[in-house]
Amino acid sequence: MEIDGGDRISGERPIIMVTNDDGIDAPGLRSLVRVLVSTNLYDVRVCAPDSEKSAVSHSIIWSRPLTAKRVEIDGATAYAVDGTPADCTGLGLSEALFPSRPDLVLSGINVGSNCGYHIIYSGTVAGAREAFLYDVPSASISYDFDWKRGEMNANDFVLSAQACLPIINGILSAIKNKTHPMKCFLNIDLPTDIANHKGYKLTRQGKSMGKMGWRQVEEKAQGPKMLSTMTMDTESGVVSSDNDTSAHSKKDSRLFKREVRGSFIEEGTDSHYLKEGFITVTPLGALSQTDVDCQNYYKEWLPKITNQSCSSSSL
Repeated sequence: MEIDGGDRISGERPIIMVTNDDGIDAPGLRSLVRVLVSTNLYDVRVCAPDSEKSAVSHSIIWSRPLTAKRVEIDGATAYAVDGTPADCTGLGLSEALFPSRPDLVLSGINVGSNCGYHIIYSGTVAGAREAFLYDVPSASISYDFDWKRGEMNANDFVLSAQACLPIINGILSAIKNKTHPMKCFLNIDLPTDIANHKGYKLTRQGKSMGKMGWRQVEEKAQGPKMLSTMTMDTESGVVSSDNDTSAHSKKDSRLFKREVRGSFIEEGTDSHYLKEGFITVTPLGALSQTDVDCQNYYKEWLPKITNQSCSSSSL
């Protein structure tokens, strides 16, 4: 496959860089890389967090330099970085770590879906969004793991990665033909029963989300494990803290734990079709635009209240 990578030489294998938010040792990333390498079609690079970074959204680290440590992954050039998914993508694109930019950035495969409002919190989606901001085609990939089922089945991630190959190859073909749209990136979610999925469905981001609450917890309990963007292990206790443990701090502080108290799924959107068993493909952008009604309301509201303020101040 020949991909025109701009300043890259046509005829080379296309470069795919992989990142995630579950960490470089996560089964989703390892399965995706293994499947990509097994095709022998791509030059595979990995630049991913060295530890769990779920639900960090699009945060970046300014306060210190980042460490990139070489990691052995068969068939790929890989680095573990002590930063966020957005940091990893940014570093991987910078040509400070790798000699050239990739043709495509893939973020995932995340353990747990990323649909609806959950996308706002997702480090997985942010890994792809960061590439989009720098005009590099990208896609975030998440597998809707059923946490009630118990242990993960590594084969589910392999099947998920294989199911993404037509999309990956389609993107690369569009890049080659210069028809790939640069005003969006893709968010791909794979259903729990990936072996029997119902096909590919173009969807839109909805308003689905888990309803969160808080409860006070006791000290010195085991910290809860972040299971995915909006799912936590409700059987565990308190988040362990390395903050000030002085007598004054303990006396005046109370500990609270976030917990899921329900969920809402919007009909006809990404979450709905994912639960129906489809592989959902959702184009996303980076602008937080509101609807027309809100824009029209404030178009009248802002001059009105500012004129009133000016009139009052002149009295």
